[in-house]
Amino acid sequence: MSVPEETTAAEETTVEQAAAPTVGPEEQTNMLPADGQEPDPARPLPENPPEGVVTYPATTNRTVEGEIQYAQRPPANGDHAPLWQNCGFYPEPINDVNAVHSMDHGVVWITYSPDLPQDGIETLRPYAGEEYVIVSPYPGQDAPVIATAWRNQIKLDGPDDPRLRQFVDGYRNSEIAPLSGNRCVGGVGEPEPVG
Repeated sequence: MSVPEETTAAEETTVEQAAAPTVGPEEQTNMLPADGQEPDPARPLPENPPEGVVTYPATTNRTVEGEIQYAQRPPANGDHAPLWQNCGFYPEPINDVNAVHSMDHGVVWITYSPDLPQDGIETLRPYAGEEYVIVSPYPGQDAPVIATAWRNQIKLDGPDDPRLRQFVDGYRNSEIAPLSGNRCVGGVGEPEPVG
């Protein structure tokens, strides 16, 4: 990405707005949940986030068809497929475009390296039984476990890292997700039973 040598005050404001921990000016916030009910109330961001959380700038959250290139792997936000991923545990990788749509609804997506030992995977599995959580493998990620919520991500050394629980509790259904509270049922995917 190239950076202009000079910026105007208006451009600086736009950059500041994009990096602010609020819904971005280009992000849509007017979609009702698929079940026709009112959205669950969004929660404020944690006052003391776990060490290592990276917050990415706001982009857009449009529903689009076709392939989408994301700046991060796993992606933390952006345009996405028309259908979201149902929450739960998946033993195989899921599509980025559906997971991003779920995160737009306030979901935390916990991904793990496919070579994570089975006991580590089993440590992660109960998270998938919680509301607003997806757990799946993610080939090529650069940490054993990564937790991602809309515009926020933390890389972890393993499933027992206490920051994982802090992240899930702090960022699930948070006010930074443009469509927070829209749930993750009625979309795509058939998660495995948990428990």
